[in-house]
Amino acid sequence: MTRIRRGYIARRRRTKIRLFASSFRGAHSRLTRTIIQQKIRALLSSHRDRDRQKRNFRRLWIARINAVIRKGGVFYSYSKLIHDMYKKQLLLNRKILAQIAISNKNCLYMISNEIIKEEVDWKESVGII
Repeated sequence: MTRIRRGYIARRRRTKIRLFASSFRGAHSRLTRTIIQQKIRALLSSHRDRDRQKRNFRRLWIARINAVIRKGGVFYSYSKLIHDMYKKQLLLNRKILAQIAISNKNCLYMISNEIIKEEVDWKESVGII
């Protein structure tokens, strides 16, 4: 019986999968079954790590703000700063505050000192201090 040549559809599908895995190493870029497994794993990892990246950046911004606030002669913590900013309705998110903390520390000191001053003035007027 003569050999029948198969169609091109399966080969086209495998070529498309290989293009996705061309940057992988070893068998992960050559063997079709392994490529499919690695493709599934890579897509799952990228989906999971997008959320993790948001989490990590938020932690980084908080650490930067806290470091600058505590270092700069203002005896103030991050949590008190954020709480007082919400009370004063100063709507600056953590990303912007972290950029201010890196590029212009004096501006962040001015913001925090203004909040502290208003807090102390309020307490003196009420008679708490």
